[in-house]
Order: sequence, then structure tokens, then C-alpha cells
Amino acid sequence: MTRLLVLRHGKTTWNLEKRIQGRQDIELCSEGIAELESRQIPSKFNTFRCVTSPLKRARETAALLKASDPRLEQTLIEMDWGDWEGKRLPELRAELGPKMSENEARGFNMTPPHGESPAQVMERLRPWIAELQEDTIAVTHKGVIRAILALSFGWDMKEPFAEKIDWSAAHLFSVSDTKQIKAEQLNISLENL
Repeated sequence: MTRLLVLRHGKTTWNLEKRIQGRQDIELCSEGIAELESRQIPSKFNTFRCVTSPLKRARETAALLKASDPRLEQTLIEMDWGDWEGKRLPELRAELGPKMSENEARGFNMTPPHGESPAQVMERLRPWIAELQEDTIAVTHKGVIRAILALSFGWDMKEPFAEKIDWSAAHLFSVSDTKQIKAEQLNISLENL
């Protein structure tokens, strides 16, 4: 069995403005940096190797959390939100009306124009998860973590996730010898320094 600890990058200005970031390569804001400078990955995960999304906000998060020798992993890049990047969900709902409602009702098959669906993110992650051979910390994005939750729980994303997720926390999963991913513990607080 291999363990996978996933955590989301720190805050950016677009997070604070509630804008969809997607593949936009936005760095952490001062508030996000300050929060991360006072935290660390719990010491019981010190032996895990670290991989990170190639986007700045994830790389900066790994550095601020003093992750040991993080390696870039393209698979962990955020979901491509296509034409919706930079916009806010309320704006999209007002602008697109019933079309947006119909698209959102598709759950993990919701697809932004010129973007990718959560189901496509799940398919991108499956082989990477199956190939994990050592305990790993993955610094990534909300869309990727949601896809991992969907794989672990069989969640179709048509309804809100059954448990409240703390996006500033880490989440531990295990990958069995049969390559099935299962949640071990959600919402693990990052330790204060």
C-alpha cells in the first residue's frame, strides 16, 4: 500500500476575488504567503517524497512549507477551465442562464468551453495514481483534489461533497496493490510553527 497526502496551494489574489484560475500561472498573494510561513507539513509525513504542480502557486507553496526536494509533476496541473478562466461563477450563471445550469447538472462531466471536465481530470490522474510506488506528498489544486475525492468515494459531483473540506488542510489517501484509491483521513491541519 502506498500513501498519498494531497494539499492545495496557498491563496492568490484570484482566490480572494473568487475568480476561476485554472491554468493561469498566478503567484501567491501576500496573505497566502503569510499563512504558509506560519505552517508546516506534519512531521509524521517527513519521509514522503514531494511532487508539485508546475504552476507557480503550487511550487511556491511547496517551498514555503519546506517540502524536501519537490519535483514537478505535470499531471497535477489544475483543471483547464477554458473560456471561464478569470470569471466568477455568479457572473457565469447570470450570463449563461439555463445553459450554465444544464452544464453544472452534469456533475463531473461539466465541461467549460475549450476546457476540460472533472471526468477528464480523473482520467488524467488514474495512471499517475496507479504508478505511485512510494509515499508521496502532492501540492496541487482544488480541481485535482476534487477529482481525487471523486475517484476515492465514487462521487459524481452532481451534489455537494458529503463532508466539509478544509481547503487549507491536507488529505491522506492510500493506494492499494490493486491500484484503488481510498481516503484515509481528510482535513489534516498543517502544523503551526
